[in-house]
Amino acid sequence: MLLLAIMWGLSIPVTKLGLLTLPPLTLTALRFAIAVPLLVLFTLGRKQPPWRALPSIAALGVLGIGVGQVAQAFGVAGTSASVGTIISAAIPIFVVMFAALRLKQPVSRRQKLGLLAAFAGIALVALGNTNETSVVLQTSIAGAGLMLLSALAVAFYYVWSVELSHEYGTVTVAAWSTLFGFVALLPWAGWEMWHVPFHVTAQALWAGVYLGLAVSVAGLFLWLNILRTVPTGTAASVQYLQPVFGVAASSAIFGDRIGGLFAVGVTLVLGGLALAISSRSKTDQAT
Repeated sequence: MLLLAIMWGLSIPVTKLGLLTLPPLTLTALRFAIAVPLLVLFTLGRKQPPWRALPSIAALGVLGIGVGQVAQAFGVAGTSASVGTIISAAIPIFVVMFAALRLKQPVSRRQKLGLLAAFAGIALVALGNTNETSVVLQTSIAGAGLMLLSALAVAFYYVWSVELSHEYGTVTVAAWSTLFGFVALLPWAGWEMWHVPFHVTAQALWAGVYLGLAVSVAGLFLWLNILRTVPTGTAASVQYLQPVFGVAASSAIFGDRIGGLFAVGVTLVLGGLALAISSRSKTDQAT
């Protein structure tokens, strides 16, 4: 669990490093060019989804990669790594919200309070990291908005994938949806590489390998193994540690400053996460 928290917590700072020399779509394509073959390899010998399921799985992949991961890459380019890390930390809270809407799971008052606290914390994190000049302020707000869009898309991806995974298996759905999302991304990444100048450096390649291998592949299977061996409520506590490692890495690598508003925002986001996770009943956790 500690290893997973470190691996996933470092994803935003590592993305920021990759974006120093690679544009967002190109870095995202590199990430999944590494992840897709490995994920597909793990599906060999497993039952494959029927043809009738492919449109839903393809749409899931376009949502998760074409919207979620692409918005995250552009969002990280427009915010500090610390801000991106904290907004991404709100994904589990949005999962609770979408699970209530789509899976008809009840939402307690504590969970509603957690949602409100998280949204307020995101707003403070974004405002607490903007500079005084109007151009930088607009760019930072746009970047925070894209990170929020990414968090919402990824959260809905998780909830939707639960329905498909019950029928076709988690690994199979993850592999095929990632493949479809990657294929849909390729034309746009090709257009970007043709029109936007970039430099392929060792640092950018290392970032792509880390995101593809450690975050997308190893992280997924580590998480599935944890869910099989650790109570769900305990496993969910990983979410508390991710932003801690992410913000610490961002401060060490990029010198991100943690101001008063940022600290209050982080407290609200993590407090909202605590309310959303701790108030779930044992039945909800098992589901």
